[in-house]
Amino acid sequence: MAEISIKDVRKSYGRTQILHGVDLNFKSGEFVVILGPSGCGKSTLLRMIAGLEEISAGEISIDGTVVNELEPRDRGCSMVFQNYALYPHMSVAANIGYALKVAGVPRAERDRRIAETARVVGLEELLDRKPAQLSGGQRQRVAMGRAIIREPKVFLFDEPLSNLDAKLRVQMRVEIRRLHKRLSATSVFVTHDQVEAMTLADKLIVMNKGHVEQVGTPLEIYHRPRTRFVGSFIGSPAMNFFDSTIAPSGDFVLLDGIRLAIDPELGRDNAGSNVAAAIRPEHCRLVAAGTVNSVPATIDFVEELGSGRIVHVEIDGQTFAVAMDEGQLFETGTTVGLQLPAEHIHLFSLETGLRLDDVPAVKRTIKTTVAA
Repeated sequence: MAEISIKDVRKSYGRTQILHGVDLNFKSGEFVVILGPSGCGKSTLLRMIAGLEEISAGEISIDGTVVNELEPRDRGCSMVFQNYALYPHMSVAANIGYALKVAGVPRAERDRRIAETARVVGLEELLDRKPAQLSGGQRQRVAMGRAIIREPKVFLFDEPLSNLDAKLRVQMRVEIRRLHKRLSATSVFVTHDQVEAMTLADKLIVMNKGHVEQVGTPLEIYHRPRTRFVGSFIGSPAMNFFDSTIAPSGDFVLLDGIRLAIDPELGRDNAGSNVAAAIRPEHCRLVAAGTVNSVPATIDFVEELGSGRIVHVEIDGQTFAVAMDEGQLFETGTTVGLQLPAEHIHLFSLETGLRLDDVPAVKRTIKTTVAA
């Protein structure tokens, strides 16, 4: 196992800056997931840890050693790529053991470690096959076996499941997590898939446009997004947002004429500020039209999911998603009431995108009530 320290790391291609002063620390044995949209710099950061991309500025240390100038082979990392990167003319056994062969490991020792690694990744019966004879999931296991056999300090995964179908992705997520637990390695996993991120991570890092937006456990980030971007990116379906202004009195915001009371201290500090209020679909409630403390809404359409449904409602031209269990059916065009439970409303600054109660945040939880 190994700790990884990333200090003020920057990456530029000519005048285009890709990473803007990234500072991160990964504990030994952690499973770290870096999540973000395409082009946010997450794969570039991973490749810089591996030594496949030069560092424009800053410092990366692995297990206490600065690795900026070290060759990839000398960093103690193994990487699993999105496209598997297997040698098509070699058997599974030869692919897995290639690094040992290059390193001059004796044949008997090499065969022993190949057999042990194949058992770990479930490829014992496939060692004589070529990559073209394997399924996508089996090829990814070969790539993982090739990384494992080197016994690295750090495992790096660059979107390794993106080429698999949905069922295989779920299966491979479970296998990767089990493998990490068994090997007790430090793992860094890059993905744009929030389900992968939430299910795999001990520590989750959300990136956007070359910046780190938030670091925390998956549940911390889900329940308390630090920025509007994080709130909108984490969760499926996404958070519902509506723009409003904190009243001059500092005690409420409005949604379609309904007053949403907020924490007095928070309100006084931000009176008159433009804000984005947000609530997750699973925290919204649909009630009968005219119910006290509800906002009038019209059913737009319904997504049936089998185990539940997503009901999309419209309020004055804006659509809200409401996640529900199986139960009451709703017809398009029906008028209903939308309730927004006070304890689940988040407030973000329209100017900065930061949540208003972010610092220090512990004693300033948003306490809201819906008042007619």
